Amino acid sequence: MEEGSEFRSFFMKGLIIILVAIIFLVAGGASMLGILAVINKVSIADLLKGESIGSEEQVDGNGETLLNDLDIAISKVVEIITPSVVHIDVTVIGQDIFGKTQEQQGIGSGVIYTEDGYIITNNHVAGDAEELLVTLNDGSQYPAELIGADERNDVAVIKIEASGLKAAIFDSMDDVKVGDIAIAVGSPYGLDQTVTMGVVSAKGRDITIPVNLIQTDAAINPGNSGGPLVNSDGEVIGINTLATTGTSIGFAVPSNTVVGIAEQIIEFGRARIPYMGIEMTESTGDISGVYISSVLEGYPAEESGIKAGDIIVEIDSLKVNNPYELFAQIIRHDVGDKVTVEIYRDGGYLTVTLVLAEAPEY
Repeated sequence: MEEGSEFRSFFMKGLIIILVAIIFLVAGGASMLGILAVINKVSIADLLKGESIGSEEQVDGNGETLLNDLDIAISKVVEIITPSVVHIDVTVIGQDIFGKTQEQQGIGSGVIYTEDGYIITNNHVAGDAEELLVTLNDGSQYPAELIGADERNDVAVIKIEASGLKAAIFDSMDDVKVGDIAIAVGSPYGLDQTVTMGVVSAKGRDITIPVNLIQTDAAINPGNSGGPLVNSDGEVIGINTLATTGTSIGFAVPSNTVVGIAEQIIEFGRARIPYMGIEMTESTGDISGVYISSVLEGYPAEESGIKAGDIIVEIDSLKVNNPYELFAQIIRHDVGDKVTVEIYRDGGYLTVTLVLAEAPEY
């Protein structure tokens, strides 16, 4: 009886392992179908209508299969973005375990923002640097100067003396959808121009910095920080900032936030973040928008008549559904700009106008 019981237990364990393996195979196949559908701009249903990969119906005019199309599409994206991606060698002054001052070396990545040498990276890459050395895609090297950095949002701008550089194109996060292809480019572990691919797993993640982040399963490793996360057109949708240890989950600062802060740093030498003076969360009631949990004394929101309990539904006639979308619209403005805000209060809507102040430093 004991032998029969042990056999049944062994059989059930084997069956469970087989079922788990089948589930992973099905999930992997579904993921690949999704990627192929995005690349070829067709629905998954169209891919499954008797047109299997390799069949005569699925071969295009050049004799390329869908898998070849995927290869070609990704290669084109890499060709577009890699000339705009740089490797950054960083020297900082630190202390050893005995408290003795010494130079320490680090690496990171960056993306060319302007043809005349402005480069965007992370604050944690360049913010405390004593020396910066930038290596371009063609192998040429330039010393770099830190123009300014914003620790709160982990964005920094550095400058090299060069011209005619290929600046990356930045796409608006408004156009990015969960499930879109995401490609990370950088120098993980010092391996220049490394490319990894995944998808946009989520938007609006609140992890370690005030701005909500893009979540992706494209591999982001040490050295990738400051490099671009791009879409299937080779346009920058975010700047890689961190990854969770031991997982395939990475995060990037959204492009709208990055561009707004970079423009502030280039113009003023520091980030002058526009600010309403509110503490907020996403509305969970019937009205979609940004719930105002408190209003800070002496700031524009209070002066305009906004109160705790109000729900912001629009800013400058653009709907906002969560704090990330509100911040993304505010960061497009400068300190001193006038904005119009529509709020919901006590069953009705009203519109107020306020002038954005500069965010306090914490």
